[in-house]
Parts: sequence; structure tokens; C-alpha cells
Amino acid sequence: MLHHPDRHEPLHPADERGWDEARARACIAAIARDTAARFSPPRGWPVHPLDIEPGDDLAVGDPSLYSGTCGVLWALRYLHETGAHPCERDTPFDAAALVQCTRERLKDEAERERAAYLVGETPVRLLEHAQTGSAAAADRLAALIAGNLQHPARELFWGSPGTLLAALFMHQRTGDDRFAELFRRTAAVLGSQLEWSDAYGCHYWTQQMYGQASTYMDAVHGFVGTALPLIRGRHLLAADDWVRWQACIAQSVRRTATVEGELGTEGARVNWIPWLLLDAAQRERWNAQPRWFMQYCHGSPGFVINLAGFPGHALDDLLLGAGEATWAAGPLKKGSNLCHGTGGNGYALLKLFDRTGDVRWLQRARAFAMHGIGQTEAHAAQYGQRRYSLWTGDLGFAIYLWDCIRGTAAFPTLDVF
Repeated sequence: MLHHPDRHEPLHPADERGWDEARARACIAAIARDTAARFSPPRGWPVHPLDIEPGDDLAVGDPSLYSGTCGVLWALRYLHETGAHPCERDTPFDAAALVQCTRERLKDEAERERAAYLVGETPVRLLEHAQTGSAAAADRLAALIAGNLQHPARELFWGSPGTLLAALFMHQRTGDDRFAELFRRTAAVLGSQLEWSDAYGCHYWTQQMYGQASTYMDAVHGFVGTALPLIRGRHLLAADDWVRWQACIAQSVRRTATVEGELGTEGARVNWIPWLLLDAAQRERWNAQPRWFMQYCHGSPGFVINLAGFPGHALDDLLLGAGEATWAAGPLKKGSNLCHGTGGNGYALLKLFDRTGDVRWLQRARAFAMHGIGQTEAHAAQYGQRRYSLWTGDLGFAIYLWDCIRGTAAFPTLDVF
């Protein structure tokens, strides 16, 4: 079995049968209205108990794109601009104050991690530029991207793949050639940092973060997290460079997949282990209890979401098998959020609908949506508050519901910013 059943819960039969657009719209409205009402400057929104990490200063709050104020501000703006829910109250945005709060939260790591895509200054400046078109914000973003080229994490959350994505967004938004050049420079550095595994016959990156070396393959900290901006920005690369990247990505994804059943058949299921190469401690944990995950940040859903734009058909059998594994595992017990919840897994199903045109995947995504509405309502009652965050909470799920209504698959802050 390629997932841990105790991490998941059965899909309620009524959710599988009963897509209810009116209920989905009502849930979006309830989340957006409550979120707007709970804003309290300068702290932003109450930090949810599940988003508190050891050592967090609750007086500072959480300013991040991942689980805090920046992400909520982006989500409210996005829901308004796409027609999901109009903003009924203006929520002020002070970029300088949010950057200062970010530095206070990062503490001693503030200078080293200032460009981090999900928790640093970069998303604040992206949001500032989106709202104001500020030339100063664009200049600051160019400096952040250039300064992050050699970051040792080599992954989306902290490292240069995150600022690679920021360069792509800025080039799409402005057409400014310096962001295309920064994209190419970042990709070239990442290419030079690739390592080779004789055991698997493929390339990988080592991530230096949290005081240890890892070889993640997954969507937030690993190989396919880096593959995402390379795939989406391939038009900015020289043709020969993209050919090499395309072969590298396809080979590494295929060589590291674990398959149950026969690929190309409906019964095939696919997942990927979190690490390519295990150190002694990881190997001991893996041998004691295989750590299969089935969520965006680790496991098949993230592979589908990040690789859904891969051109051609070289990965079709793996992506379909990963989608089947995601569907078979069912909703996650952790809730409805994007990073490690039912909404994130549902986006894999939406991506397969977008890639294949097979309406079965849209129906499955909507079944996960209905289940997630129940999870969102139950968690709000349990904790006495909503989870005011984009990647880990209710705002990301609201956007997922909107995409289920529209039948699109634009993952927040990965596909759109």
C-alpha cells in the first residue's frame, strides 16, 4: 500500500454523489467574510494553534505567504479579482511594515533567508508590485532573486527555485528582460548543482536546510518543486537547455517512482518516497515503518500538481497512476488545507482534468471539495476560529472551491500570483 490509511479518512458517500455548487459558494463567502472581519492591524490575523511552531513570537504574528498575513492578503485580493467573492472591506497593506515583521519573525536568520519564497520578503514585494506597479518593488525583487542564486537549500520554500518562480511571475507581469535573464541565470546555477545517483540512474539535488542534508524528491522541498518553475518557464530558456532539462526531469521522476499494478492500466497506482538517498537515521525510520505520504508537500499529489504542465506524453502513465493513488487514499485527516490536506490533494485531481479532459477527474475533485467543506466547518467549531492562512488553512481551500466551480486548476501562488 502506497499510503498510510491512518492519515486518511473515508470519503462520505454523499460527497461523492452530491456536488453542490451553492454550498461551495456559501463556504467561500463565509470564509472570505469572516477573514475580512477578523483583520486587526498591525498584527494581521490570529495565528491558528496548528500553525504555531516552537519559539514563535505570537506578539509578532505570522507575516508569511505560507501561513500568515501576506498569504491572506493575496488570497482576499485574488478572490475579489477573479469574481469568487467581492471584498466588502478594504484591508490595508503596508509592505514596509510586513517586511519588518518578517525580519522580526526570522530573527537571526533574517539576512540569510530574506528572499525565501514562502516565508521571506520576496512574496511581500510581489504583492506590493501587483498592487502598485512600484518600480522600487521591482528593483528590490531583482536584488532578492540575484542574491538567492547560491542558496544551499535548492528547493522551493527557502531556496533559489522559489525565487526562480518569482522571476517568472515578474517577467510575465512586466515583460522586463532582466527577469528573464535572472530566470536563466538561476536555472543555470541549479543545473550546475545537480548530482548523480548510480543507485537510481538519475539526477537529484541535495538540500542543506534545518541543520541537515536531505535529498527530497517532493513538491515543497524537493526535486519536483524545482521542476515546476523550469517547466512553466521553459519558453525563457534556450531550446537546447530545455531539451536537457526535459530529459533530466522525466528520467528522475520515472526512476524514483514506486508502482503498484501495471502502468498504463486503471488499477496502477504510483507514489514516491520522500528522500532519494537515506542517511542512517532516515533508513532506520523507513525500515521500522515506511513513511509513505499522500499529500501535496510529500507524495503523489504534489508530483501531479507540479508536473501537470510537462509537455508531451512521457509521464502520462505515472501521472495517471499518481492520481489513482490520490483518489484511492481518500481525504486527509489533517483538514482541508492545500499543503497537507484534502484541498491540496483535490488539486491533483483538478490538474488531471485539465490535462486529460476526462470529466471523471473533475467529479472526483468536486467530491473532495464537498468533503473538505465539512472538514472546514468542523475545525472552525473545534478551535473557535477559522484558520486564517493560504497554504495551511481556509483561504487556500476557498480558492480550491472556486476552481472546482470553474473547472480550472490554478494552484495559488504556484500557477498564479
